[in-house]
Amino acid sequence: MELFENARRAATALLSLPTEKINDTLLSLAANIEAATPQLLEANAADMARMDADNPKRDRLQLTPARIADIAAGVRAVAALPSPIGQIIKQWTRPNGMTITKLSVPFGVIGVIYEARPNVTFDVFALCFKAGSAALLKGGHEASDTNRAAIEVIRATLEAAGITPDAAILLPDGRESTAQLLEARDYVDLIIPRGSRGLIDYVRDHSRVPVIETGAGVCHTYFHNSGDIATARDIVCNAKTRRVSVCNALDCLVVDRSRLSALPAMCYELSEHGVHIYADEEAYEALDGAYPYLHHASSDDFGREWLDYKMSIATVADIDEAIDFITRNGSHHSECIVAENREAIARFQRDVDAACVYANVSTAFTDGGQFGFGAEIGISTQKLHARGPMALPEITTYKYLIAGSGQTRG
Repeated sequence: MELFENARRAATALLSLPTEKINDTLLSLAANIEAATPQLLEANAADMARMDADNPKRDRLQLTPARIADIAAGVRAVAALPSPIGQIIKQWTRPNGMTITKLSVPFGVIGVIYEARPNVTFDVFALCFKAGSAALLKGGHEASDTNRAAIEVIRATLEAAGITPDAAILLPDGRESTAQLLEARDYVDLIIPRGSRGLIDYVRDHSRVPVIETGAGVCHTYFHNSGDIATARDIVCNAKTRRVSVCNALDCLVVDRSRLSALPAMCYELSEHGVHIYADEEAYEALDGAYPYLHHASSDDFGREWLDYKMSIATVADIDEAIDFITRNGSHHSECIVAENREAIARFQRDVDAACVYANVSTAFTDGGQFGFGAEIGISTQKLHARGPMALPEITTYKYLIAGSGQTRG
């Protein structure tokens, strides 16, 4: 428990750290990330060499000079954001003269469990640090070398700034440290899992620390009978192929039966990326002979997060069936309708229960940076405390400050 105790002490020390000091340290970190590009790439190459060439997580794991530059830019973006700490959310005075102030404050210690995403190490630390919390990081074993290289850069930056390096702690590989983190309710205030549905379910089912569920994305795009084919083609291709291994990637295209003839035109660009389509019988007939990577769908191919160059297609009679299908098969992450009919758009956005509901926009935009939040700590698919892309405001809590002049209660 020594690491957890160190994190708790670090969280207390951060309470007195001025915002200017936090921002300057983040700017130094961004510069140090760029300077450490060779070391980060070398460590990442070792991780990549251990991963199967056919594993769809390779894209998430891989670092490039451009991606490292993006990470540094994200850290700078967080430094430029207003501090979420010490903000007066609400203030009022009671009839007895007692003043009540609702004030934003840090959580304290935030634990994040994540899979093969080495950029998360930097993103999570930057957000937690800016929000005044210590970060306990538990990365996946696939990225162990990269995560160790990343934490060295972070902790060296903190030490150079005269700040306790225990504001960022990378827990050891292995299940034992995960189990200890999930039990550490005396030291850890919040746990955020980022990764597959299996990981999220495991953390939720076994944690004694409060959890915000994030990550698992079974995302649909619904082509309504009023939809424009060119718009659908561009959105479907972007949502599916931009980065197949991320949680906002398209998993299933839902099509009104009256528009099945549009499928060949809507899907042909997908073939240029080698996307395999698993279609129900009606959609299969519409694409048969017109699409090269076509397969008959099974029931298991719906409600599935592919994380690969694969997607399913389901046929529905109308918007009622589309909403019902998404309700049964979605994960409350990101859903889209392609339509020109305003009533259909309003109905879809009202009735679909998801953190982000799009109209004629690719689901690839479900991202803290794209929402203008700087970096993100994850995409929450639950409804308590936070929902959707979580950034600085979502990783703070609040307390009430009550001031008076000797009031007592009768």
